[in-house]
Amino acid sequence: MAQTRAAIRYAKAVLSLAGDQNSAEAVNGDMKLIAGTIAENNDLSDMLESPVVTSAIKRSALLEIFKNTNALSVNLIDTLNTNKRIHLLSHVAQKYTELYDQLNGIQVAIVTTAVPLTDELKTKVLAKVKELTGKNASIENIVDDSIIGGFILRVGDIQYNASISNKLSKLKREFTLN
Repeated sequence: MAQTRAAIRYAKAVLSLAGDQNSAEAVNGDMKLIAGTIAENNDLSDMLESPVVTSAIKRSALLEIFKNTNALSVNLIDTLNTNKRIHLLSHVAQKYTELYDQLNGIQVAIVTTAVPLTDELKTKVLAKVKELTGKNASIENIVDDSIIGGFILRVGDIQYNASISNKLSKLKREFTLN
């Protein structure tokens, strides 16, 4: 819980600075890159969490990996490193993106499907989400073949499950109750 609060505070501070310098969008791109890279790379994540690796090595590795980032993103890495909170970098990046999206009225629609979404389906889903919520959305597609077919749409706290596996589960419950 304390890590989440700290990550939110750092993210708010960076967003405020980025807004003042008219670079919030560029920093958002950096934060998405940082969060995605750390999430996809277990070695990098383990290095950031490791108490054995010195902060100087962590800093130099991060600056080498993210060398084409905005100055504010580099300052965030330096600040987290100085305050011995570099392990929060991924959390701060995620919170920054969430705050940036809230500020700009953008929400993330998570669509779980058995196969990857086509561009045509993405357009239809975006239109439906805009119609239902009145806000723009970006789509994150998760491919999970265990749902067999159909889709699961999650926008904020709302979830719509139209998967084949969900329908089969409902049928199974109906037959076992009778």
